[in-house]
Amino acid sequence: MAKRTAAKLDAIPIVPSSGNVFADLGVANPDEELAKAKLASHIRQAIQRRRLTQVRAGSLMGLDQPKVSALMNGRLGGFSSDRLMRLLTALGQDVEIVVKTKPRSRLRGQIRVIEAA
Repeated sequence: MAKRTAAKLDAIPIVPSSGNVFADLGVANPDEELAKAKLASHIRQAIQRRRLTQVRAGSLMGLDQPKVSALMNGRLGGFSSDRLMRLLTALGQDVEIVVKTKPRSRLRGQIRVIEAA
């Protein structure tokens, strides 16, 4: 039985990740989608760190509870990056935007969310 399972696993192609699941899945604007996901993750962490209910968090951010639930569960369709940054500031987080020249090794610039140390 172990040999059969190993044979099946050998038949499954393995593709290394690019580091961005959205790019790997062929989603349009993958850098932006990854940035939104990371911003939402920081919102989730801020809410959990402060032990806020979804109703209380919504009150602080100017959202109703169902929208907070959507954020907490990664449903980001109705949220722009700008809006997510404003929600972070409403939760007492600083958001810094740094613009710099891209390295010559890349064709295009990129959007990244980096957590402060």
